[in-house]
Amino acid sequence: MAIKRGWNGRFFEDFQVGDIYPHPLGRTVTQTDNIWFTLLTQNTNPIHFDAVYSEKTEFGRPLVDSTFTLALVTGQSVTDISQNVMANLGWDEIKLPNPVFEGDTIYSFSEVLDKRESKTRPNVGIVSVKTAGYNQEGKVVIEFKRTFMVYKNGHGPDATSDLLDKVLNTNINA
Repeated sequence: MAIKRGWNGRFFEDFQVGDIYPHPLGRTVTQTDNIWFTLLTQNTNPIHFDAVYSEKTEFGRPLVDSTFTLALVTGQSVTDISQNVMANLGWDEIKLPNPVFEGDTIYSFSEVLDKRESKTRPNVGIVSVKTAGYNQEGKVVIEFKRTFMVYKNGHGPDATSDLLDKVLNTNINA
């Protein structure tokens, strides 16, 4: 029996400056997403949840909370760039060139801008990326730079490895 492990993300050594990672999953934003996120974050601006108010704005309909867009696009990038991150160090230069509306589908990609060894932690390196999110029409709706500490190969926690070995050995030997 061959064990075929799934994708576990990139480690420090896997990043190369200039590489671009198209993130595989798009996500259609729903009215529920917008309302819940607005409530969870206590954002009281009615442009996010009051249709009558929103109709009177230049947009004519509710805008999706911009911090939801930041969270969504960051989340879309995890599989490719931060599955093995020890810590986020910051988001910089966040730009929102076009609005997001309920019903838009958001896609994203990231480009590696910089990488370097950590000066204080030998088990991680520091990587900076630029991430962009765009809608179904190809309009960029968010851009930002993000810097994070990512584990080096063989230094990150692997909670599933030992557990999987235990389960397989128990079931194979039964």
